[in-house]
Amino acid sequence: MTTYLESFTKETPARQLGALAATLGRIASSAEKPARAKAIIPMLEECLQFVEWMALQQTEPANRELRDLIVMLKLWRDSWEQAQLSPGLRALLSFQAKKWSEQVLEYSGLLN
Repeated sequence: MTTYLESFTKETPARQLGALAATLGRIASSAEKPARAKAIIPMLEECLQFVEWMALQQTEPANRELRDLIVMLKLWRDSWEQAQLSPGLRALLSFQAKKWSEQVLEYSGLLN
């Protein structure tokens, strides 16, 4: 088990969701910037890794949303090479990642 994985899995489920929300927020702020295009795939991968690590530790409503999020993140990851060439698609990822970040943060309960 890597130090990063150990550190992540020792956090509460709420903080794990907070970490996912933070990475999604970084995607949202970076996706529209062509100079940051190479950073997007590693951030998408990090989100996918977080979701994998936190599987079964979340409530059922959150798990349902996380399963859907996995599908969407993989679609973006697999199509990013072409999508990054389109300002419209970069804007779409930015918008979606911001919404996902807000939703995950809401599920975390950290805002209460």
